[in-house]
Amino acid sequence: MHTATPDSPGTSHVNSLGIAKPPGETRVVVAMSGGVDSSVTAAWLKLQGYDVVGITLQLYDHGMAVQRKGACCAGQDIYDARQVADRFGFPHYVLDYESRFSDAVMDDFAESYLRGETPIPCVRCNQTVKFRDLMATARELGADCLATGHYIRRVEGPAGPELHRAADPAKDQSYFLFATTAGQLAFLRFPLGGLTKPETRALAQRLGVPVADKPDSQDICFVPDGRYAEVVARLRPGAVEPGDIVHVDGRQLGRHRGIVHFTIGQRRGLGLGDHEATGGEPLYVVALDAGANRVVVGPRRALGRDLVSVAELNWLGDGQLSPTGEAVEVKLRSTQAPVPARVFPRGDGADIRLDRPQDGVAPGQAAVFYRGDRVLGGGWIRAAALSLDQAA
Repeated sequence: MHTATPDSPGTSHVNSLGIAKPPGETRVVVAMSGGVDSSVTAAWLKLQGYDVVGITLQLYDHGMAVQRKGACCAGQDIYDARQVADRFGFPHYVLDYESRFSDAVMDDFAESYLRGETPIPCVRCNQTVKFRDLMATARELGADCLATGHYIRRVEGPAGPELHRAADPAKDQSYFLFATTAGQLAFLRFPLGGLTKPETRALAQRLGVPVADKPDSQDICFVPDGRYAEVVARLRPGAVEPGDIVHVDGRQLGRHRGIVHFTIGQRRGLGLGDHEATGGEPLYVVALDAGANRVVVGPRRALGRDLVSVAELNWLGDGQLSPTGEAVEVKLRSTQAPVPARVFPRGDGADIRLDRPQDGVAPGQAAVFYRGDRVLGGGWIRAAALSLDQAA
């Protein structure tokens, strides 16, 4: 097992969280979802002598939540978090963030889909409700830091704390935390970043955490069984309308039930029957034209993009992003490996030039920058194109 140290302590004058106080005088608010990761985080810190306060956020209607399984922050999860707090003897509070969550995450999710994008609500949740609003609450409670069960590492660098990938590549959550600002990073701690998931479960068993065997959550908390379109239709009644499916060459191939059912790079479920393949080539979703309510399909070779524009840039590198660009590796989907690129500042966003065209670059997803294990930030993909030299 890796050394069980939450974060590098830096010097002998600070505790294991890098704070210059004895653990008993260090108040740590722990964001508790009721799962094994945040539960181990809270229990582990409490047993090290920290002044732990657990907080669980109620993010959506509790009546609906108690009927849900496999989603974070549901009724059972609130109960599980409280069990852990009772078992280890620290206070636990449930905060009603339902209206904040609806405004900052659910409404953004619906509007993004209706714009023809493929949103990532978990990033928005971390960016707003969890790291902005919950952090403010933690400060009001007199906390010295906010700890979470995320698999990512906070490393003290020469210019201040840096964000690094987790020790466990299979559980690394850095893609979903790219919007963490430098100011937030100064207050955050990620005790599990140096552990693998099996090590966390073994630690849960050893500590006697009640949810040691609880399965990981799979669904987005407000999207039952991955039915995104149904949620959008409920949030925006009448906004999901049928339209045309057209080939990149202009031919109309069929009709769709709403662009919210599609994402860039999608191959299956196009509903085109005999048109699913043209000339022996399978068809993919190449573009979503929200203005015309059209789904544009074409062969795989039509998917390639090497120019990507992002908005809301969060740069975590040393100093400002150079006007002449920075060489980075960029991850364009959570399941894709990073690829070489160069990133240039542009207003509040950035322009990315990929070394080679990539398939499935979808507006609404994130472009996250890395240099080795270090996370250099990222932004929200707004547009992508193929450069003239590549098109030729």
